[in-house]
Formats: sequence, structure tokens, C-alpha cells
Amino acid sequence: MPEPGKKPVSAFSKKPRSVEVAAGSPAVFEAETERAGLKVRWQRAGSDISASNKYGLAAEGTRHTLTVRDVGPADQGSYAVIAGSSKVKFDLKVLEAEKAEPVPGPASTPAEAPGTPGEALASATDMEGGSPSPEEPSSATPDGPGAPEDPIGLFVMRPQDGEVTVGGSITFSARVAGASLLKPPVVKWFKGKWVDLSSKVGQHLQLRDSYDRASKVYLFELHIIDAQATFAGGYRCEVSTKDKFDSCNFNLTVHEVIGPGDLDLRSAFRRTSLAGGGRRISDSHEDAGTLDFSSLLRKSSLRTLRDSKLEAPAEEDVWEILRRAPPSEYERIEAGRCPPSRGRLGSRGLRGSHSAFQKKLQPAYQVSKGQKIRLTVELADPDAEVKWLKNGQEIQMSGSKYIFESIGAKRTLTISQCSLADDAAYQCVVGGEKCSTELFVKEPPVLITRPLEDQLVMVGQRVEFECEVSEEGAQVKWLKDGVELTREETFKYRFKKDGQRHHLIINEATLEDAGHYALRTSGGQALAELIVQEKKLEVYQSIADLTVGSKDQAVFKCEVSDENVRGVWLKNGKELVPDSRIKVSHIGRVHKLTIDDVTPADEADYSFVPEGFACNLSAKLHFMEVKIDFVPRQEPPKIHLDCPGRTLDTIVVVAGNKLRLDVPISGDPAPTVIWQKTITKGSKVPAGPAPDVSGDADASDEWIFDRKLLCETEGRVRVETTKDRSVFTVEGAEKEDEGVYVVTVKNPVGEDQVNLTVKVIDVPDAPATPRISNVGEDYCTVQWEPPAYDGGQPVLGYILERKKKKSYRWMRLNFDLLRELSHEARRMIEGVVYEMRVYAVNAVGMSRPSPASLPFMPIGPPSEPTHLAVEDVSDTTVSLRWRPPERAGAGGLDGYSVEYCREGCECPCPAAPNFFPPPLQGLMERTSVLVKDLPTGARLLFRVRAHNVAGPGAPVTTKEPVTVQEIFQRPRLQLPRHLRQTIQRKVGEPVNLLIPFQGKPRPQVTWTKEGQPLAGEEVTIRNSLTDTILFIRAARRAHSGTYEVTLRIENVEDKATLVLQVVDKPSPPQDIQVIEAWGFNVALEWKPPQDDGNTELWGYTVQKADKKTMEWFTVLEHYRRTHCVVSELVIGNGYYFRVFSHNTVGPSDRATTTKEPVFIPRPGITYERPIYKALDFSEAPSFTRPLVNRSVIAGYNATLCCAVRGTPKPKISWFKNGLDLGKDARFRMFSKQGVLTLEIRKPCPFDGGIYVCRATNLQGEAQCECRLEVRVPQ
Repeated sequence: MPEPGKKPVSAFSKKPRSVEVAAGSPAVFEAETERAGLKVRWQRAGSDISASNKYGLAAEGTRHTLTVRDVGPADQGSYAVIAGSSKVKFDLKVLEAEKAEPVPGPASTPAEAPGTPGEALASATDMEGGSPSPEEPSSATPDGPGAPEDPIGLFVMRPQDGEVTVGGSITFSARVAGASLLKPPVVKWFKGKWVDLSSKVGQHLQLRDSYDRASKVYLFELHIIDAQATFAGGYRCEVSTKDKFDSCNFNLTVHEVIGPGDLDLRSAFRRTSLAGGGRRISDSHEDAGTLDFSSLLRKSSLRTLRDSKLEAPAEEDVWEILRRAPPSEYERIEAGRCPPSRGRLGSRGLRGSHSAFQKKLQPAYQVSKGQKIRLTVELADPDAEVKWLKNGQEIQMSGSKYIFESIGAKRTLTISQCSLADDAAYQCVVGGEKCSTELFVKEPPVLITRPLEDQLVMVGQRVEFECEVSEEGAQVKWLKDGVELTREETFKYRFKKDGQRHHLIINEATLEDAGHYALRTSGGQALAELIVQEKKLEVYQSIADLTVGSKDQAVFKCEVSDENVRGVWLKNGKELVPDSRIKVSHIGRVHKLTIDDVTPADEADYSFVPEGFACNLSAKLHFMEVKIDFVPRQEPPKIHLDCPGRTLDTIVVVAGNKLRLDVPISGDPAPTVIWQKTITKGSKVPAGPAPDVSGDADASDEWIFDRKLLCETEGRVRVETTKDRSVFTVEGAEKEDEGVYVVTVKNPVGEDQVNLTVKVIDVPDAPATPRISNVGEDYCTVQWEPPAYDGGQPVLGYILERKKKKSYRWMRLNFDLLRELSHEARRMIEGVVYEMRVYAVNAVGMSRPSPASLPFMPIGPPSEPTHLAVEDVSDTTVSLRWRPPERAGAGGLDGYSVEYCREGCECPCPAAPNFFPPPLQGLMERTSVLVKDLPTGARLLFRVRAHNVAGPGAPVTTKEPVTVQEIFQRPRLQLPRHLRQTIQRKVGEPVNLLIPFQGKPRPQVTWTKEGQPLAGEEVTIRNSLTDTILFIRAARRAHSGTYEVTLRIENVEDKATLVLQVVDKPSPPQDIQVIEAWGFNVALEWKPPQDDGNTELWGYTVQKADKKTMEWFTVLEHYRRTHCVVSELVIGNGYYFRVFSHNTVGPSDRATTTKEPVFIPRPGITYERPIYKALDFSEAPSFTRPLVNRSVIAGYNATLCCAVRGTPKPKISWFKNGLDLGKDARFRMFSKQGVLTLEIRKPCPFDGGIYVCRATNLQGEAQCECRLEVRVPQ
């Protein structure tokens, strides 16, 4: 099963609770955060609560309070408090005044209900034979005020041994001191040697942890629920921190539920104490500890209810058995064997027959998923047949999943490619005896290969988060603001798995769905933010009034921000029904109403109403009726335009739209129409009003230097002229089409001319690259410049977007246009790299996006350092030490700054520039500092800040002022234990004696030897502030003696004495003599050496050498006497003898040797040849090692081996299924020293069968057989 994910870390140390208050009374909710300065928001029904007459908000350090004044029925409902990514919900219930009850205060802890772990533990520890005394606490859960305060190692309270019955529950607790820990410790629970219990959390096993802020103690609990017999055994709890480690072993004993009628005598003699394990004892070789007959004595009253097969004789009593047996037989009686004083203890023995297993399975095995595991047992009978069971079902040979091997007395079950289905209990059965084990299959951590991405949606839209993990079918958890989303919320959330991809779907998003969503696996988590905004429709282009003539086409067009919004067109307030002449279209964000062949009846007010939004876009259609009056036939040409003063308004057209200028004309005869465009000096016409082009040539000469004749009748720009009108059309207006157009009509009677000013407006240019500044923990300031060209219309505002650097999805940050050129973006995740871009918006629409800003990372300053303490104070210096801050942020730590000021001064003065040498100026990386050159007697306050890329963090200040003055401390020598004994050093070795001491001011240290001051260059004394060192580079014998060190401060002193002994090798013994020689023996004698090397002699080494070879052989070692007898010498040889002396350093460099050889005489000996009787060594063939069944893979050479003996040498024959293999070239037969081998070259499935090896000689015949299975690889 997968490892459980890491527990979500809440930002709250104390959470508000639901309350019931009476109407008219105030309601107070309190919450405490983990650290001060954290921003906290209160909400009701998804909306933020601000301070008012109704609600009171207060914050003091880490404590935050919400007060609801004058509570009424309308205040009843659900509330929430949000801090960071943590959200806690609570309810307020309003009671009627006569029904209101006072809110109960903190009540005493109720007694545990039946079935709780506490009761189960009590029931487990109060069993017979295992109940503690009334004065002793519970052994398994030492959870009370009586816990020891001084921890041994890291543990304040270690888990104790426990007992439980099958089906019961038990809890083991471990307490760890947390006052000196910077981070929470890591605790692991193991069963046996190395089975990690974190991978077995489930129905029967739970792991919990908590932290008591008052006592600063971590509590870790192991809950075992519905205990089974296989749970018994030894357990281990390991706790580790950054630089410390501690562990504790404890045992769990699981008792069978024994009724009055099925008492087992064997359980009465089981030992109650084990030497290192808590498993139930079933084999005699596992017995250890003391003998325990109390259980049998305690249950003696139940004998009348026992089964007759287990009942002991009525006249026999256990005390009588023990009285008649000697003490040496107690072990056998306790083990269940028969004492010599009687035949058997009852009608059947207390123990069964000898175990069929020489080596059993271990209690548990652990293997990673996809790996191979071998389960091996060793049998007492090599020929015994075994069965392997999995969860009680026999395992059959199938494919390559299970491989059964039999080698001698060993039986092995190999499981290949382990999966979660192989996580089970396994048994090996031999006859009627079983041995069991458990196999735990551990899954590798599931990693996140593609993280979640932030999303920004509108209310009612569909949201889908997608994440990809490293393994198909992996178990994952979805969380919102740190709270797990369960399957019960399927009406709101939908969970979908597609291979390695996991989806979280919200069909219709609401404002309450906004927050941080996380997908958590056993190997990490992915975090993304969902922002839900209310629907707000923006109009990028509104419909405009139109003036068209008869039979022309009228087109109303508008553009809105949401392409999914539908709408209704109205004519004079009534819905317009499309037909063959009136067409309504919706393409993306553009809605169009087209009216062909306009008639006077079409003149009206037209409106577009978007569905679901309270807005209305209106415009008026004007019908232009051309009236032709009777004129004489000779009529000068005239242009009929409604333009007072002959000055036309500027015609504005949006870039990309169609421009149609319909100019009515008259004249008889029909005039000639000429269209011309005025080319000005500038490449772009300014976005202001067009220049006043009038008939005054002098005024226009300043601007106009050329005119372009427009006469094409086809193409993008074309002119169409009829009898009564001239139409100028531009398809897809562009910026170059902007300018002043001159329309001239001529006929023989005269001419007329009109200037038309056309202005083309467009979306603005993209703004320049935005700049990022003032980057904080979750915010930054974005600044940008306006676009170089505003598109001919003023810029209405800007839209800001952001994205993660590795993502492709941009998320909009504002829906209301930003009027300023800077914006403070918030709600970013610290440590994530972001990019920003800007859009400019005018009346036409939205520009292209600006280039993305430089990547930046929100980083906040670190928190204040912790545990600031004063280490030492002198007359001019103060030594400070502190610990790193709890939160360093994504920017890490750059260093620390130290400041100080006098007591009562408000402005701290930087200490570093004044008191540190040049290498330490600026920020420091160490967590300690020595501030020098301080005024003596001054009372100073010190404070320390941590710095990172984001700047300095909050300071931590000493609680009390520090007086700069030396503190007197009595001198004291702390002599190490190994220096309190005689100190031995060899000649030539260095001597380095370090003695720590205490004392202030700095004490004076004096060394003497034998009462005389030390003199000479060979002995060096080195003193520091805290210790003194006696150093001798190469020790000599003359350096031995008694040394005394004196520590003095004024008239107070302390002394210590050291004894130094310099030892060397001894000199050789003296005057070795041969005292006597007889037979094979020689007696030697010598005198001790003159110099023992300044230490005790350990003994002598005596060696002998033959006169012929002069090779020395040791006869005696570590011999303590000065005389010896050397025996077992060879007759006829001459010998020399020598002796070495030994002490602690080693043997002497030289030895004392006899001057003359000692000759061993040869006596006369007559050799008589022995007479031997002839023996018959003939023997019939017999197999000392038979063939064994084998399973091999096709295509790989296989061998069958056995061993045979017999005299004379037997003839060997091999058979397969009764056929002789001697003439088959595919089989090779070898025989060497009685070992017979049959080699099968590249076997195939046809080669499987029964193989027989037959040995024959004159004394008889023998054969053995085996089965060969040839498997085809999958």
C-alpha cells in the first residue's frame, strides 16, 4: 500500500468552535495562529467581514477575535476564518431568550467510553499474569503527570511492554522533549528488525502525533486495533533530529481467548520474560528467562472443567511434583518433559514431538513493489514434503510467478515481480506442523510529473484541474485550503482518473469555491489557486446610430467581453423576429443585426440586450429620403449633404470595418464626379480633430502638397457613380485610409466641391515591457508605460495578467480597468517564479499584450531569530548566541545584523562597523558574535535581525539589559576521568594532557613536577581561556613522575595531581643455564632482567633451535617463572635455547641464548613389523545423494547430479522415461570421484519427464530417479 502523505500543516494553533448564544447577547470567537503577523480574514457565507457596529475585529500577537454584537436570528449561519492556505469553518446558532442555555465552560475530561484505546489498554494490562500493581502506572501508555521530567536521550517517556487479548486494542505512547529542538522530530515505528509500520497504516494500525505547547513535549502514539495473534512480537520506536538519534524496544504479547473448557496446559508453562523479543513461544529452543508456574497454580481451580485429554490426575498436584523432583529437573518440568519421579504428567505429554523445522521463517518480510523475495526454511528431514500456503490457500505452480526450490534440507519459495496482491500471510506446512510469516509489499513513492495550474473563472463556469503522477492507478488526495475533499461531496466535486492523470471537476463554480487546491501523493503535492469572479460583462464596441438611404443595407454591430453570452435584438422595445430581409448573427464576441433593402418603416430605435446582464445597447436608424424637385434642364451640379456651413463633421470608422460614403448629387446634364485624397506632410494624422479644410486655398497650402486621384471601380478602395449619387467604398479600413477626401462634381453649367474628413480608429499599440518592483512575500508592484499609439481614442484603462514561468496559462488579475500606470498584485505563492504582461484598452477594444516582464519570485523577509541569549560578559565584551529563525522563506538567509543601545535609548546603534574587525563587517553568517570595546558598567540592550534577498526581518531583543561587567567565578579544575589514574605512555610517544577549567576573571595556571617548577624546552605548557595543556613531543623515561597543576584567582585556588609513567621495553634475562638433560627433556634456569622497562613484567618467551637448521621455534609463551623444562625433543639432535622478557610495551629487543648446544642421546630400539589381516572392501552400489526434481527454462543447458559409491566401481546408465540415453548425442554423461552428472544441451519441453540413474556392479544394483520440468519463457 502507498505510504501515507505528509500531514497537512495548519496555520492555526487554536481553532474557533461553534457556539449557541441567546438572542441579544454577544458571540465571541477566538483563534490563535502559529506565528504573529499572519493576515487573518473572517467570512460569513463566503463574504469577508469588516469592522463595523455589528462586528468587532481584534488582533493581539497571535490571538485574533471576532465579536458579533447584539446577536439576532439573521446572524445565525456558517462563519469561517482564513489564514494563509488554512480555512476553518464554524457555526453560530441563535436561541430564543427563554430557551437559551449558558455556554458550558471547559468541562472535565469524560471517562473513556468502552472500546476506546484507553479502556482496551486497561483491559489488556489487567489480564492474569500481566496486571500491574495499583501503585504502578499503565505499562503501555505512560500518559500522565507522573512522567519523568529529565529525558534519557531524546525520550521523555519511552513506550513500555504491553499485553492484549485477541480482538482487543492497545496504545503505545512515546514522549519526546521539544524544548531544545528547532524542528519537529522524525519518529518511525518498526516491527521486528526492519518492517516499517508507516506502510501498514489502515484498519488495524493507526499512527498519531500531537504537540503540547505548555510543556513543549511531542506525543507520538501507535494504536493497534482488533489485535490478531500474528501481531505479537518485538517492536521498535526510533526518533531522530538533525544531529541526534535515539531508539527504544518494546514487546507486545497477544493472548489467546481461553475459555473454561479448552484450557491448554502448554500455555501454563510458557515463560513471561523474553530476552529481546515478544513472540509467543512454541519451540523449546526459543525458551529463555525464568521459570513460571504461577499460571498453572492460578488455574488449578478449573481442573474439573478441562477436557479429559488434557486433565492431570486428580491425586497429583503441581506442588507435589515439584517437591519430589530435584531442582535440576525444574527446567524439564517447565518445558513440559516428564520428570524422572513419574512417567508422564497426565495422560499425554505437555510438549509435542521434535520440531520438523531446523530453521523457520522470520516473523515478517518486506519487499518493494516489482522486486523479488525468497522465503526459505530448513527442515529436519531432507526428504520431507512441504506445502506453501497463501492466506490459507495452497500455492500452485503456475508460470514464473512462484518458483519452488529444494536443495538438501532447504526449501525455498521465490515470488517474482511482487505486487500489492502478494501482500499476505504465508505458511510452510510439513506434515502437521506449520511456520508462518507476513509479507509486506511496499510501494515506491508516487511523484508528480506535471503540476496543477492556477485558474481564473467566472461564476457558473466549469473548472477542471488536471495533474499527472508517475504511476497509474495511484492513490491521491484532493485538498482545498488544507481540508481533504471526500467522496461524500460528489454533488459538488467530481474526481476522475485517466491512467496517470487525475482530474478534479467543478461543474458550476461559485464564489465559495475560490481558494488553494492541492493534490497530495505519497511522494509530494501540487498546489494551484482558483480565483472565481462574479460575471461582469464589458462592452468593447457599442452599436452606433446609422443613416442610410432607401434600398441600402443597415448593419448594427457590437462586441462584448464574453463570447458565450447570447442576446436579444429589440425594435422600439419589442423583440425583433429575423426573416429573409432581417438577419441576426453571433460570431464569437461580435453580435450583428443586418437589415437589407431598408424602407421608411425600418426607421426606429434598435437595442441589444445580453441575456443574464442588466445592460442595454441602443442606437437609432435614420432613413434618408432623397427628394428630387423639378429644376430647369440647365442645372449646375450640387452635392446634397446635411452640413451647415459646408464644414462636415469628422467621419470615424473602426479599423477593419467597411467604410461607405454615399454622396447624393444633382445636376443637368449629369455631372462628372471626381474623388481625391489629400496627402498631408505627416505620416500619421494626429488623434485629435482633423485640420479645417475649407475652400480657402491659402489656408490649405500650409498642409496640402499633393492630391491622389481615386478612380478605381473595383478593389478594396473603389468609387461607384450613378445618376443621382456617388458611393465611395473602402473594404477593411486601415490607418493609411485616414485623411481628407475631396469630392468634386462638374458639368457644363458649373461645379461643386465638398471636403470629407475620415478618421480611422484602432486598438492601441501594445504597452512596453512592465517593470516589477517592491517584491514581497505574496505581492509585488507592477509598473508600465502607456502605449506609443493610443489608436486614435483615449486609453480607458489597462488589464493585467500573470502566469507561472513554466506554465502556458495566463490568468487575469483585474476585471475593472486600471486607470493608473502601476498596480500592486497580491495572492501569489512564495517561492514560485511569475511573469506579468499588460493590455491597453480604449473604446475600440483591447490591444495586443505587452512583452512578458522579467521573471521574478515573491520572497518575504525571514522571521525573527530565536533563543537569543547572552553567553558571556566581561568588562569590555559581551558574547551573544542565537538560533536561526523558524521561517527563512524562499530566499533563504543571507546573514544576521547585530545592534545595541543603552537602556532607555530609542535608536539602536549598529554594532558591526564599530566593534568587528574588517572581515566581519556587514552581515554575519554565524549565529554567535563577540561585541568588543564596550564601556564598562554600561547597561545595554542588544537585538539581532535576519536578512535575505527581501530585506531584514523582525528583530529579537534581549529581555533584560546586560551590564558590561566581569562576573567573579571561583576557579575549578575539571579533571577528566582518564587523567585521575596513572597515565602510561611509551618512550617516544607524544604526551598531550588537556585539563578544562572554569573561573572568572581569567585564572593563573601553574604546573610543577615533584614540587619543582617545570623547566626545559621538552615540556610545553599551553593555556587558553577554558583549558590548559601539558605537551611533550617525545616522552623519555626521565619525564615520569608526579605533576601538579594549580589554578589561582587572587587568593582562591584549586589543585589537581597527575601521575605520568613513561614505559619502555625490558632488557633481556640474565645468565641462562642448562641445569639437567635426561631422555627427551632439558631443564633451564635464568635470572630476571636488570631493567623491567618501568612497568611490571608480563612473563618470558622460551624458544629452541636445532643445531642443523638454526630455525627458532617457540616452546613457551607468557611464562611467569625463571626456570622451565623443555620436553619432546628429538633424539640425536643438538639444541640451542634462548629467552625473551615481556612487559606492557612488548618483548625485549635481544634474547639471552645458551652458549653451547645440548645433545639428546639416541638409545637402542628394535623395530618389529606388524602383521595385518586381509580385508574385503567389496560393496554393493548405493546413492549417497539422490537426484532431485528440477524445473528449468527451455533453451538453457541443464544438469542433473547425484553421488554413488560401490566397490568395484559400478557401471552407470541413464534412462529417460525408460529409454537408454547412452547413444543420444544431446546428452553428455560425466563421472568423477563418484559424482555423476547428466548434461542436457538446450532442452525443450519435449525433454521433460522422469530421469533414472542406474548403478551396477558384481555386488548388486541401485537406481534413483527425478522429474524434470522444462518451462517456456513468457
